[in-house]
Amino acid sequence: QVQLVESGGGLVQAGGSLRLSCAFSGRTFSRHTMGWFRQPPGKEREFVAAITWTGVSTDYADSVKGRFTISRDNDRNMVYLQMNSLKAEDTAAYYCAADRAVFVIRDIGNWDYWGQGTQVTVSS
Repeated sequence: QVQLVESGGGLVQAGGSLRLSCAFSGRTFSRHTMGWFRQPPGKEREFVAAITWTGVSTDYADSVKGRFTISRDNDRNMVYLQMNSLKAEDTAAYYCAADRAVFVIRDIGNWDYWGQGTQVTVSS
């Protein structure tokens, strides 16, 4: 069974940066598309970013494009989300997810495995 463990969340001022990390175990990491989702307080979970098996293709929500960067290290079974120029509206619980599909599918229901989440709070 796949296990995902997120880390790196915290409190940051608007305009600041954070780097989230997600450790993957239990299956072959390099055969999973990896993604980040977030759930703001009182709202539904939403897609943030994803990266395919080899890292060649990435996808970003319009709200984070140009500010966030997703990357992966297939030797270390890690996926990262570098978040720059953070805004108050980025405040949310951030979740790492894994999908056996080759291509990115943003639909939350398509993703196979989820982490427990890490809280990001951006103060304005």
